[in-house]
Amino acid sequence: MQVPEYRVVGIPGLPEILPGSGLGELICGAVRAASLEVLDGDIFVVTQKVVSKDEGRSVRLESVKPSRLARNWAGELDKDPALVEIILSQSRRIVRMDRGRLIVETHHGFVCANAGVDQSNTAAGEVTLLPEDPDASARRLRSCLEQGFRTRLAVIVSDTFGRPWREGLVNVAIGVAGLAPLVDYRGDLDSAGRRLEATAMAWADELAGAAEPVMGKARGIPVAIVRGLTYPAAEGSARSLIRPAEQDLFR
Repeated sequence: MQVPEYRVVGIPGLPEILPGSGLGELICGAVRAASLEVLDGDIFVVTQKVVSKDEGRSVRLESVKPSRLARNWAGELDKDPALVEIILSQSRRIVRMDRGRLIVETHHGFVCANAGVDQSNTAAGEVTLLPEDPDASARRLRSCLEQGFRTRLAVIVSDTFGRPWREGLVNVAIGVAGLAPLVDYRGDLDSAGRRLEATAMAWADELAGAAEPVMGKARGIPVAIVRGLTYPAAEGSARSLIRPAEQDLFR
């Protein structure tokens, strides 16, 4: 009997990413420099931060003129008014504002803190925004990597989100290409012969979370390969992970 297992391999050696750096080519170069082989079906997990930097999704706070609303809310939230203005510009609506936290629904439909606007691992006075279309970003990376390594691959663009029910942050998939982000077991039988009625696993989120321990927030490894899993090829879209508002008990 074969024992199920998979591996997660961090990819070191990527340089600082600048707008138009050519992230896919840089990942190919880093993989080869590390003397790593890429296998059919490998899943590349890439942090949102380097994708956004490559796509020029960065803003200097000093370039933003805060509105009166942003200035008023900045006092309540203890945040820079320019930062609040940027968050508002990236938001479809405000879900909750309380205790210094601003939870919003982004234009993509993600519900998260600060619309994904992030000051970590950026130059002083600069923030990064989420990619305009993370699925399209994943597709472009997948195409580049498949051409570079001449094999079938999948790509997950990951970001760090909080969770309403538990402490701590986890990496989740905000962009997907090459695999189905949900694995639906509904209709299958469990080990006791009972039919499963509500089990659809957020597979892409699980893979994004599995990659984070080898990447880390301060380790400087924004790319990892998840290897050894069998899955059907699919176009995929992280939007299928967004729960419809009418089924969401928390908004």
